[in-house]
Amino acid sequence: MKSLTVENLVQIFSLNVLTGENQLHKLITQPRSHRPGLEFVGHFDFFPTERVQILGRKEITYLHKLSIKERKLRIGNIVKYRPPCFIVTAGQEGLTYLTQYCIEEEIPLLCTNELQSTSEFILKLDNYMVKTLAPETAIHGVCLNVYGMGILIRGKSGVGKSETAHTLIGRGHRLVADDIVVLKKLSPRTILGTHDVKTKEFLSLRSIGLLNVVRLYGRKAFQDETRIAIDIELTTWQKDTLNNELEHESKFTEYMGVQIPHIEIQLQPGRDVAGLIEAAANNWLLKQQGYSAAEEFMKRLEAEF
Repeated sequence: MKSLTVENLVQIFSLNVLTGENQLHKLITQPRSHRPGLEFVGHFDFFPTERVQILGRKEITYLHKLSIKERKLRIGNIVKYRPPCFIVTAGQEGLTYLTQYCIEEEIPLLCTNELQSTSEFILKLDNYMVKTLAPETAIHGVCLNVYGMGILIRGKSGVGKSETAHTLIGRGHRLVADDIVVLKKLSPRTILGTHDVKTKEFLSLRSIGLLNVVRLYGRKAFQDETRIAIDIELTTWQKDTLNNELEHESKFTEYMGVQIPHIEIQLQPGRDVAGLIEAAANNWLLKQQGYSAAEEFMKRLEAEF
């Protein structure tokens, strides 16, 4: 199971450490944070103790209004479960009582620097944790963003993946990763494509060598990550295997349980592979919007008879 530490959150979000400086090594394994609300009134049946606990204006205001005896009971009931850490947001003050209990249970108590709303902070925090803790795998291929859609280009070594990517970059599209593509599963229907850091911004072309696309073509030529929409496989030309059906049967490639639409493009001298990939991307977008060129063509034929 993937994990990150409380210290990672302190560094990424510039959090102040109020207690638990020697407990920042604690692991976080769940990608979502939690705001204890029902727990403060004694309902613990579904308390996600393994999650980062967020205390915003609502929670702190509620605690301030309690008597000392009641406050001790409410806080004590939560800290005994020893979650990875507590994060206080929105510039709350008067946290001496909370600090005391966190020290006793050796739980890191953190607070944000920026006076942003609790919901804004939770959105940023959860997005970071979801991406960091997402299941991932690495495949051999190229990943680009074409017309705002993530395109995965696969094929045997030497088939022309990187050369095709270079042509697409020249047409204004963006490289995400070359050679090693890291795929992250963000949800049952979402695969994110990114690089492995070492190959970031690099494109390797046979006979030319290694290129830094940002240095050559500017920042617009590169994108850090993209949601994968289409899986394209480049294969060598095979005579009599391609046909001219109005619409090919949908095929899919599965990555970590998520099905991605799959298209095979056979290579032959003179074929505009980059143009075919652009056409595939635009056609996929139209299908997402409910339009099918094949269906419209058939309706026109039916109208003739």
